[in-house]
Amino acid sequence: MTISGDSKGVFVISATPFRDDGALDLESTDRLVDSYLAAGVSGMTILGMMGEAAKLSPEESKTFLERVLARVDHRVPVIAGVSNAGTDNLVRFSRDAIAAGAAGVMIAPLPTLRTDEQVIAYFADLHGRLGPDVPVVLQDFPQATGVHLSVTTIERVYEACPTIVIFKHEDCPGLTKLRRLRDNDSGRRRVSILVGNSGLFLPQELGRGADGAMTGFAYPEMMVGVCRLHEGGETARAEDLFDSYLPLVRHDSQPGLGLAIRKEILRRRGMIESAHARAPAPKLTPQDMAELDNLIARMEARLSAAGFPLPPSGGG
Repeated sequence: MTISGDSKGVFVISATPFRDDGALDLESTDRLVDSYLAAGVSGMTILGMMGEAAKLSPEESKTFLERVLARVDHRVPVIAGVSNAGTDNLVRFSRDAIAAGAAGVMIAPLPTLRTDEQVIAYFADLHGRLGPDVPVVLQDFPQATGVHLSVTTIERVYEACPTIVIFKHEDCPGLTKLRRLRDNDSGRRRVSILVGNSGLFLPQELGRGADGAMTGFAYPEMMVGVCRLHEGGETARAEDLFDSYLPLVRHDSQPGLGLAIRKEILRRRGMIESAHARAPAPKLTPQDMAELDNLIARMEARLSAAGFPLPPSGGG
């Protein structure tokens, strides 16, 4: 499976399942992959920030990557997050991921990069070391990295690293930035734009030219449905579906707490056995749990009232 400048749909950001003792849970990994595929995703992205990649050892990252790729079995492309403070480590893992069957790698600019010229030089160096056969996803997430990329800088990075085929757009506010990038397609090669930020602005981003989503909201079938309805011209119905989930999307997008909420929803849906996140990580209180009960119940009531199917539980 490949990725390209025409990639579209939902590339779900996968959680990394752990047992209650913190060990990798490979049985839950299989169940999670099956559930994502049943939801109709176009691809998967693993070992990102939501995947707690920084908390895994190199051996665990390799084990998890290989398990996901084996379970997916070439049905959809899998992108591996490889961002690393050490370029040698990034290049080594990128090559291992591609050799194992990953369709591409996702890279964010290092937080230590302070100027546009440093960012451009960094990606030019990576391109030289990775070579022409490693498709790259450029992650623009200034809220996490502290690196703010202008449209002009992004397009210069595209030139410095011509293997960038997908732009993961997570700047906020970023609707105007997204539209400017899409409007400039006629003057350069096309790069797919997939959006993050829990999908909080998904209908508006699709309207501005996004090709889909790359985020880890625990109901990926909602994002799949919104993208399909929008592509089919049913934009009002797409917004109706999105609106049914919106309070939970907003709740899920809380900085810091979002991972705990997502993993708890995945656990409740039967997609993983445990909601454990490795330390340091937030834990949900009894009041958090009660609020989540209420949000899910209200979401299901809105879906029923609007004539949409309820999301499946029990692992897809």
